[in-house]
Amino acid sequence: MSRPRILVAGLGDTGLLTAIHLSKHADVVGISSKPGLVSGQELGLRLSRPREWARDYWVSFDRYHRLDPVRTVHGRLTRSDLAARRVHLTGPDGATATEPYDVLVIATGVTNGFWRRPDLQTRDQVAAAIAADHERLAAADSVIVLGGGAAAVSGALNVATTWPDKRVDLYFPGERALSHHHGKVWSMLSTRLERLGVGLHPQHRAEIPDGFGCDEITSGKVEWSTGQSASNAAAVLWTVGRVTPNTTWLPDELLDDDGFVVVDEYLRVPGAPGLYAIGDVAATDPLRTSARSRADTLLAHNIQADLNGGTPKPFKPAARRWGSVVGTQRNTLEIFTPGGQAFRIPAWSLLQPAIVRRGIYGGVRRPVN
Repeated sequence: MSRPRILVAGLGDTGLLTAIHLSKHADVVGISSKPGLVSGQELGLRLSRPREWARDYWVSFDRYHRLDPVRTVHGRLTRSDLAARRVHLTGPDGATATEPYDVLVIATGVTNGFWRRPDLQTRDQVAAAIAADHERLAAADSVIVLGGGAAAVSGALNVATTWPDKRVDLYFPGERALSHHHGKVWSMLSTRLERLGVGLHPQHRAEIPDGFGCDEITSGKVEWSTGQSASNAAAVLWTVGRVTPNTTWLPDELLDDDGFVVVDEYLRVPGAPGLYAIGDVAATDPLRTSARSRADTLLAHNIQADLNGGTPKPFKPAARRWGSVVGTQRNTLEIFTPGGQAFRIPAWSLLQPAIVRRGIYGGVRRPVN
């Protein structure tokens, strides 16, 4: 009996792991608009210490041992044909192609600000974009960070830590930032931000100019819809959570009103046999927690169960955000639990290869210089 052909659309953090798990049991093809994993995690590190960030979060696909059986395709998805079970895509050279499938896993993620984009990029283009954002901040004497999520808090704390002489201000719309985390997390991190001299400004909601997609670092004036006087800075980070699912290549009947892929408790797409979705693109729950709850293992199990007559397992969403917020600090990684407790992993640069590269990914080769 021939092995099923599984197509994983999107090789970000979650799609990559899903492809690795499935490659044990099927012929897997992964499609990515990037030439490797370009993670959306740890924005603050990416902006302030890009070389350190790239070590762990920008990894070419050929370095993953367990991705060797997977055929990776560099291209941008343009259309899907559910009846024929194939997708259409465009490569970096402009050539069009199709890829057939028996099972399709939708893991194309979301567009979120200037650092998570669906653009088709070469390695040099990825490197240039990361370097340009870093240099822009390095040259600024004042920085405004807009937003109350983890990306905003991480951005403010890491900029202030890396460049202590800069004026850094964090503006957020609620009484506190990190409203989807346990209250203890903001209590701890706000104290650190204040110690670093970061100005904290609650109940400030920025006016977003018409036609502006929050997809670049700007400068100058920020107006407030909440009535305060305008603020100014040499660099403005728009980390305001304006999230758009990368689903323009999918038919509308698969999507909810906001464009996310509708799934059931087993991460199947209802009414579309052979289709599954995972990660930020999947409408699992309001926080879309399958992106951060290691649901990749569960989804691989469920696909195998559906193909072979086994018993699938339901996905149980987390009630709160959890995990790292500000990334590695002084070679220590701090993880926050859903209950707000913090635990620290010291000497992270020494432990990361064993915990992440071998434990999670099954081995990552050294980069070829």
